[in-house]
Amino acid sequence: MSYRVINGKLYDAKDFSDYSYANLQGNKVKDNKEITDFKQVLEKQIKKEECFTISSHAAQRLNSRNIDFDATDMEKINQGINIAEDKGAKQSLILYKDMALITSIKNRTVITALDKNQSEINIITNIDSVVMI
Repeated sequence: MSYRVINGKLYDAKDFSDYSYANLQGNKVKDNKEITDFKQVLEKQIKKEECFTISSHAAQRLNSRNIDFDATDMEKINQGINIAEDKGAKQSLILYKDMALITSIKNRTVITALDKNQSEINIITNIDSVVMI
């Protein structure tokens, strides 16, 4: 399974296979009105709990260290975000493998990523919780 980072957001590569010019033209609604039903809103909320965003800053740091997340890594990090959200956290430090991920729980966004071996002294402020995975 592969992922793409576009404008700092992480997307599953298979999500783009359904987008073609013909499909997009067929999905237009008259007068640009957006039509949603309960099922679409429900699916959106369910999917929200299954995904998170990686900021462009965090993506740069991860790419510079040649760190790629596979599906199990993404799932475990998402579980950490869900646990912190259930406990009422707002800004959390997620410790995963040899990385520290500073995460906005409300926005479900990994703000920055730090390597454990980056330097001897690291000070992390403005967090209210730590999740160890």
